[in-house]
Amino acid sequence: MVVFSLLPLRHKTALVTGATSGIGLVTARELARQGARVILVGRNPDKAERARAAILAAVPEAALDVRLFDLALLSNVRTLAAEIQRDYPQLDILVNNAGIMPGPLTVTAEGHELSWATNHLSVFMLTNLLLPLLVEAEAGRIVTVASEAHWLGEIEYSQEARNAPDNYSWLTAYADSKLANILFTTELAHRLELTGVTANCLHPGMVDTGLVHAGSSWGMKALWYPAKPFMISPEQGARTSLYLATAPEVARVSGRYFKNTRPGRCSARSQSRPDASRLWRISEEETGVSV
Repeated sequence: MVVFSLLPLRHKTALVTGATSGIGLVTARELARQGARVILVGRNPDKAERARAAILAAVPEAALDVRLFDLALLSNVRTLAAEIQRDYPQLDILVNNAGIMPGPLTVTAEGHELSWATNHLSVFMLTNLLLPLLVEAEAGRIVTVASEAHWLGEIEYSQEARNAPDNYSWLTAYADSKLANILFTTELAHRLELTGVTANCLHPGMVDTGLVHAGSSWGMKALWYPAKPFMISPEQGARTSLYLATAPEVARVSGRYFKNTRPGRCSARSQSRPDASRLWRISEEETGVSV
């Protein structure tokens, strides 16, 4: 159980992507423990059922709603958003937690590099499509899981450059998507200034989760497995997500990057308003969502 001062969430609704394992599962469980109705988004039916059962075992009174979507496909993101808009009058908390660590270059059926589609474009699209529901809430909160890897990132401003085999590296692809998470949060917070909705992002720490799997690159495995003894648990990794989603002291804080429940230092590039504005325009073009 993650313990610190949280707001009571009874009669509130939260949506958590990547909620079937790791820090997403812990985040969903603790939001449910606080009384929120929690929409769990995952792509694997078996993992989703195990997650539901695990949360109900810990929180028997939990109100859960499981939605199965692979967010790497933007058509699925649009369908998910339409379902949530149909079924809920408002959304109080959106936790953009889903993410992947890429392996060899993979391009989705819609033509996007896999980690870019999953880690950034789906976040941009889902958040903007659900904004009307967040604005309807008394004080909507948007929390996006980024990473310290953003320090290595830069934004490729064309789909062709991201998809070029000669230009591809699993590490830079991941870092670029995490830089995009922070730039997106910066621009989103600016656009939400006249609303009651806040947007923040975070580095969860080096968490022992399922980011690295059989399909991951040998380079990622070579870095990951020796570091496992020094990694933190998903319970520890979820603390900052939960803090930003529920803590009263950050109710009016927006556009910030957090580590260990405190404002963290991030790269100068991640705070560039011109870069954030350019990324927003490109994201609109690539998702078809104009805001």
